[in-house]
Amino acid sequence: MKIIDAHSHLWLSQDAIVNGHRINGLPDGRAMFFGEVRQMLPPFMRDGVNSAEVFLSNMNYAQVSAAVVVQEVIDGNQNNYLLEVSRRYPDRFLCCGMPDFEKPMASQAGVLSDAGFRAVALPAHRMEGTLDSADRMAFFKELEERGMILSICLADDLQQIGQMRKIIAACPSLKVAVGHFGMATGQCWRDQIRLAEAANVYVESGGITWLYNSEFYPYPTAVKAIREAAEMVGMEKLMWGSDYPRTICAITYRMSYDFILKSDELSESEKEQFLGGNAAGFYGFGKLVELPYIKNMSE
Repeated sequence: MKIIDAHSHLWLSQDAIVNGHRINGLPDGRAMFFGEVRQMLPPFMRDGVNSAEVFLSNMNYAQVSAAVVVQEVIDGNQNNYLLEVSRRYPDRFLCCGMPDFEKPMASQAGVLSDAGFRAVALPAHRMEGTLDSADRMAFFKELEERGMILSICLADDLQQIGQMRKIIAACPSLKVAVGHFGMATGQCWRDQIRLAEAANVYVESGGITWLYNSEFYPYPTAVKAIREAAEMVGMEKLMWGSDYPRTICAITYRMSYDFILKSDELSESEKEQFLGGNAAGFYGFGKLVELPYIKNMSE
């Protein structure tokens, strides 16, 4: 089984201003987050650097062949670093560019594409205004025309979901990956999942272990949510994502998917689809690296 992570993050330094609040890295993997000190990274990442090399070490250990790197405004714009990562590790990472939300978006799709990005990430749950404004609709049409992929995280909000339906209808050839498994613990998550009834829309589970953190490993209710989503839109429309590195403050990277492997709720073929097969086709990954299992010293 070849495993692909459809939702991860990388940064050299975390530095952003969101809603007037400074978000920045602190020693020992911590960060100042909306006026509160939070554990943003595992404590062994002491310098606040969330590098591709450390992630690759985790991926190799957990036998994850490739990863999609998305972006979040709370980390600051990482376009320059992610272009470098894409050049250095083209077979392991597909990195998403992110527009500058302080500027009109319509002209930025072409800029991101010309820079080398094949995909764009939008943390729409943190964006002000409507998603279907004229400026943003022009941005989405340009993505569609250039054959780019849109990775988007939506608010648990029927209004924003309705706006997304308009975008999908207006851009029927635009590949869309809906993140955070539709905010599966929220009231509107099924409405987000049903966006994948459209031919080019998929759903990825980045952050699902965060959403069900109070339940904790092996996340039986999360598995039931995956089962329910599969019954709504088909397992072929669902993809695994970890939300690395924030989620591995609580669990190991391997644990972020092996609760799926150990579950009796899904068949072996469904596990193969969810953990990598669907993402390989959706994102256009080519030959994936073979990674051997390395025994732990404790085994």
